[in-house]
Amino acid sequence: MVNKPINTRESRASAFGPGPNLSRKAMTVIAIVTVIILAVVVWLCTLLHPLPPHTIVMATGPEGSSYAFYGKRYQILMAKQGIKVILIPTAGGVENLAKLRDPHSGVEIGLVEGGIADDSDSPALVSLGTICYEPMWLFSRKPTSDRVLFALEGKRVAVGPEGSDSRALVDQLLKGRQLNADSFEKVGVTPEEAVTEMLNGKLDAAVLMSSPQSPVVKTLLTAPGIYLANFSRAAAYVAILPSLYKLTYPEGAADLATNRPPKDTTILATKTSLIVRADLNPAIQYMLLETASLVHNRAGVLQKANEFPAAEALEIPLSSDARSYFKSGKPFLQRYLPFWLAALVEQIGFLAVPVLGLLYPLIKGLMAFYGWAIQRKFYQIYGELHWLEREMDKLDGKKPADEILNRMKSLEHRANRIKVPSKYVPMLYTLKENVAFVRSRLNALRP
Repeated sequence: MVNKPINTRESRASAFGPGPNLSRKAMTVIAIVTVIILAVVVWLCTLLHPLPPHTIVMATGPEGSSYAFYGKRYQILMAKQGIKVILIPTAGGVENLAKLRDPHSGVEIGLVEGGIADDSDSPALVSLGTICYEPMWLFSRKPTSDRVLFALEGKRVAVGPEGSDSRALVDQLLKGRQLNADSFEKVGVTPEEAVTEMLNGKLDAAVLMSSPQSPVVKTLLTAPGIYLANFSRAAAYVAILPSLYKLTYPEGAADLATNRPPKDTTILATKTSLIVRADLNPAIQYMLLETASLVHNRAGVLQKANEFPAAEALEIPLSSDARSYFKSGKPFLQRYLPFWLAALVEQIGFLAVPVLGLLYPLIKGLMAFYGWAIQRKFYQIYGELHWLEREMDKLDGKKPADEILNRMKSLEHRANRIKVPSKYVPMLYTLKENVAFVRSRLNALRP
C-alpha cells in the first residue's frame, strides 16, 4: 500500500470543514480581515469591560479631620497596588455628596455620613458599606446640664462651615425643632479654627464631628477648662433621628493621668459610608473594600474589632460588587495574583469568550465567501457564453457581427487570466472547454 503524500493546504482547509484550498494571497486577505474584525470586537468588549484606571479621585474632609486622615491612609495603601489616589479636601460629607452627584466634578469616591443622603436624588451613586462611627462632640467652656443642646441658648457656638458634617447634623436638629434656630449664634469655622477660638475664649461651645484619634478632638478632650457634654437623653435623640447612634466614651479614655473625661460620657454619632459612583470599575471597588478592611477593622475606643466595614446601606443602596465582597470576599484571581495581573487575566478571560466564539464561524464564513467569489467569476462567463449562443442561433448561417466577435475574444481573454486554488482547477478547465466549444461554433459561421 502506497502512502499518499499529505497536501498541507488541503489539511489546513479540512480543519475548518469543506472549503477552498486557499492561495497565499487569499489566506493573507482573510487573515487581515479576521484581525480587523477581531480588533473591533476587542475594542467593543473593552468599552463594556474596561481595565481599571490608574488614577482615582476621592473627596475627604477638612485638614485635621478623621476624613482627611482616612483619605491619606487609603492613598498610601492603594499606591502599593499601583493606584494613584488624588485627595480633594472638602468641608465634609455634605460637600462630598454634592461632588459625587456632580458628574463634572471628577470625584469618584467620597466619605458621607448617614442622614444626609437620599437615594431618590442620588441614582448614579452606590455604597460600599459603612466604615466607621462619626461621633458628634459637644465641647463647652462651662459644664452643661442634662438638657445639653438647650444649654446653648444665647451662646456663641462653632457648628462648622457650610457643607460640613457638624453643620448638617445641627441643621437636622433645628429642622426637627429640637432647638430654636435663633436661640444661639452659629459660627461657621473649620475644626482647627474652632479649637483655637475655644482655647482663646472666643467661643462658648463647639460641635465637632470626627474620630477620637483626630488632633482637634484630642486637643479639646485634654484641654483644661474645656468640658465634654454628656447626652443623658441620647435615646430620645436616636428615636427622633434614626440616623443617630448612642455611644459611650469611657472615663479616662482621653488621658488616664488626668482622668479625662472624669466619667463615662454618652455621646451621639452617625455612621460614615464609603460612597462611589455606580460606574466605578468593579476591580477598584473591590480594592477599596479591601483597603477599608485594613483601615477600619481594628478595635477602637468606640468600636469593636472587625465591626467595620459593614454591609450596611444607610440611604444609598449597596453596590452588587460590595454585596459579593461581604458574602464571598475578594474575587478568586485577586486572592492569588497581584492586582494588575489579576485585572489583566480577568480582562483576557472576558474577551476570550466572544473572540473564540466568533473566530471559527468568522474564518469559515470568509472562506465560504472566497469560494463564492471565485464561482461567481465562472457564472458570469457562463452567462455571457449563453448570450453568445443565443445570438449565434439568430444569425441563421449569416456572418457574425463585430460585436459578437469582440465579446467572444474578451471572454477567451478573461477565461485564460483566471487564477484559482487547486480545488477549482477542474471547474476552470471545464469552463475553458465550453469557451472553446462556443469559439468553434463561431468560427464555423465566419467566411
